[in-house]
Amino acid sequence: MIHARGLARTFKTRRGTVEAVTGVDIDVSAGELVGFLGPNGAGKSTTLRMLTTLIVPTAGTATVAGHDLLTDAAGIRRQIGYVGQNGGAGPDCIVADELILQGRFYGLTSARARTRATELIEQLDLVGTENRVVNTLSGGQRRRLDIAMGLMHLPTLMFLDEPSTGLDPQSRANLWDHIRSLHAEHGTTLFLTTHYLDEADALCDRILVIDTGRIVAEGTPDELKRRVSGDLVLVGAGEPARVAELAAHLPGSSDVVVDGAGVRFRVPDGARVLPALMRELDAADIAMTSVEVRRPSLDDVFLAVTGRTLRDAETPTTPEPATAGASR
Repeated sequence: MIHARGLARTFKTRRGTVEAVTGVDIDVSAGELVGFLGPNGAGKSTTLRMLTTLIVPTAGTATVAGHDLLTDAAGIRRQIGYVGQNGGAGPDCIVADELILQGRFYGLTSARARTRATELIEQLDLVGTENRVVNTLSGGQRRRLDIAMGLMHLPTLMFLDEPSTGLDPQSRANLWDHIRSLHAEHGTTLFLTTHYLDEADALCDRILVIDTGRIVAEGTPDELKRRVSGDLVLVGAGEPARVAELAAHLPGSSDVVVDGAGVRFRVPDGARVLPALMRELDAADIAMTSVEVRRPSLDDVFLAVTGRTLRDAETPTTPEPATAGASR
């Protein structure tokens, strides 16, 4: 669904040339739900704007939804849906009218646009808002309306740019359910950017991490956690020094530390090595009082591969270019 090689973008500023994206390779298969993560200024938004035809790459090639990014931007636009951070509905417009108008922009007949709008209003829990003005909707309702607008023409690929930013926890959870349903029931390929690591962990089949304009890590959430940080194992015992000695000989163990009456250490797969440790402790007649395995979080992964947290405040290093060649 997305195949990009060496995609790059530079910008000219008063201070010189800024290399926003330095050559990324991206592969997304049909039906995947892929998360795209990166700190401020990492090149995430620039990459997204290139893939959605809003800006032209400086270098590289890409095929998006079966169409060439450089020679058939219009073909891509007909196939994709795009939900930006700021929303696309006019604040003074009527909900149903906005949906119908969006469908007409994509060539739907008036009758089909009305039918499609009714379907999406029902699917996205917007029943009762049809005749309301957009700026009277709650934050969660507005985001669901944005998604409905992006789905009016039945796109095969949907780009969601930080869809839950600014929502309260209940609205976020509700939106997650709708995204899961969209993916599971309709098989829509989703490319999602987010600043919430728990969101990426809960929703995404696979995650790409971009930093300083290049992809620095990719894999499923579990693969990234295992590869980058390992599991933290905590064992409470009456003889912690002996436990530490046994733990140090486990395959792949590291950072073995005696902490009071307990021992903590890291291993690539805590659930797999723990039975062997328990057998060793039993054979050595060492009484164990507690045991806990803590899986690493995506926060740990992100800090390990970028050296900073996802929500670090930074001055963006890439300028905000005007969108070129974009249609609503």
